[in-house]
Amino acid sequence: MESKDGSGRLRCLVTGATGYIGGRLVPELLEAGHRVRCLARTPEKLRDHPWAGEAEVVKGDVTDAESLGAAMRDIDVAYYLVHALASGPGFERTDRDAARVFGEQARAAGVRRIVYLGGLTPADVPDQELSPHLRSRAEVGRLLLDSGVPTTVLRAAVIIGSGSASFEMLRYLTERLPVMVTPSWVSTRIQPIAVRDVLRYLVGSAHMPAEVNRGFDIGGPDIMTYRDMMQKYAAVARLRHRLILPVPMLSPGLSSHWVGLVTPVPASIARPLAESLRFEVVCDEHDIAHYVPDGPGQPFSFATALSLALQRVREARVTTRWSSASTPGIPSDPLPTDPDWAGGSLYTDVRERDVDASPDALWRVVEGIGGDNGWYSFPLAWAVRGWMDRLVGGVGLRRGRRDAQRLRVGDSLDFWRVEEIEPGRLLRLRAEMRLPGLAWLEMYAEKGEDGRSHYRQRAVFHPAGLLGHAYWWSVSPFHAVVFGGMARNIARAAVRGQAGGTA
Repeated sequence: MESKDGSGRLRCLVTGATGYIGGRLVPELLEAGHRVRCLARTPEKLRDHPWAGEAEVVKGDVTDAESLGAAMRDIDVAYYLVHALASGPGFERTDRDAARVFGEQARAAGVRRIVYLGGLTPADVPDQELSPHLRSRAEVGRLLLDSGVPTTVLRAAVIIGSGSASFEMLRYLTERLPVMVTPSWVSTRIQPIAVRDVLRYLVGSAHMPAEVNRGFDIGGPDIMTYRDMMQKYAAVARLRHRLILPVPMLSPGLSSHWVGLVTPVPASIARPLAESLRFEVVCDEHDIAHYVPDGPGQPFSFATALSLALQRVREARVTTRWSSASTPGIPSDPLPTDPDWAGGSLYTDVRERDVDASPDALWRVVEGIGGDNGWYSFPLAWAVRGWMDRLVGGVGLRRGRRDAQRLRVGDSLDFWRVEEIEPGRLLRLRAEMRLPGLAWLEMYAEKGEDGRSHYRQRAVFHPAGLLGHAYWWSVSPFHAVVFGGMARNIARAAVRGQAGGTA
């Protein structure tokens, strides 16, 4: 395909750039020499990505025809990498409406090609018997193919890569449970694919001839059961052979809660994954190779995909995670501006301390909070709060960190998300646990006197109704222990870090 402006460099629109695949596709397209525009509801989430200065970022939503139409101007190839995920009874309609708007706006703007990453579905299973997640992904593909714009639909089963939901689910189930009582879907045949191959096919699809308007099955060379995948993971990770006992009565709903308790993947995301695994998902063809040829050793074997993913995890080079995109149903409102805000009550808990360490030493502790480092106060209380959140379907405390030392806007951090970061000065986190209101936690590293620093910490809660007020007053007696201890221990950790020569 030749670009509209004749330069040879394609102009690509990427939707879902804040998500797991989209966040990895953008740098691949840039490396291939293309120009990239990203459509994001919250452009600030892309601000700290390494490629942010090379890509154009515009504000908009795939369900909003006006903003989407503006983003489509002068675009050659539009990547559709968004989906509503089963966040409520209306998610299929949301997906359907978004796909229609996307196709209409792409046709009106003269886009040359749409590329969509969907799910692999069994050919012999009627749509009404598919899981809602798979059924919706298939419907989106059909709507885009019927849009009047040449479309490539890539259908993948389980994607294996550092930080993917499928990889994290497999990893934690295998590592934490040497003996497992499992759902019957562990015996279903699957054809997993490495995320590197998915990205290669996505980038290569941009150059397909105009007459190509169809779907392609994409998968790796191995066809195996989920039980085989767990045993192979154990072998690659050098763990003992796992004892796996399937139990037929574990429904997808029950098994998703089981996965949610054992792994960092919450039940809301585990359920569509588990429902999809009930069906045999094996490629019927490999026609994609006619348009995007496989090189030596491609596509990657399952063992190679695992090795590459584990290496990235061990080297702390996970660029995006399944939690990169906001979890459905969690709050996303920014912190209200105060003291001028007039929208209602705001409860605050403020702690301040002078610290006998440099601002740099203090900031390193602040930016390194969460994950394996914990929250510097009453670990049992934080753990219990995380378990309570998991039990009511929340994300819990086990999402950890993408990077052990560095944070960026949009990163998930246990049951928080980074809403703002001013390196060396401010870290603001927005709560994503289930709460009767909205909550934030701010941590400041400020310059003090005589080379010392000043630590300021503020917890903010905006209650929703009477229950929200009751919640704040019920937990406020524990704030001295939790928040007070947190400020005290962060200050101590900064002093120890500087004394240890890390400042």
